[in-house]
Amino acid sequence: MKPYSLDFQQKIRQIYENENQSIRKIASRFGIAKSFVQKLIKQHKETGDLAPKPQGGNSAPKLGSQEVVILMKLIEVDNDAT
Repeated sequence: MKPYSLDFQQKIRQIYENENQSIRKIASRFGIAKSFVQKLIKQHKETGDLAPKPQGGNSAPKLGSQEVVILMKLIEVDNDAT
């Protein structure tokens, strides 16, 4: 899922600060999760920034190049090994 746009996040923050609406009312008004509004307000209070945090990444390979070579040799010797 793509992060919400920065404009949308700023609009939510402005409504929270200027209109004194509850987090629950803001969430239902925009059809978003209450937890998203909570995290957004918390992030702004802690960092002063609303930019989306970077998403995941690739995990490091479990086997190194030497282990892959060994594994390929084992497969050649015994194809049914699991």
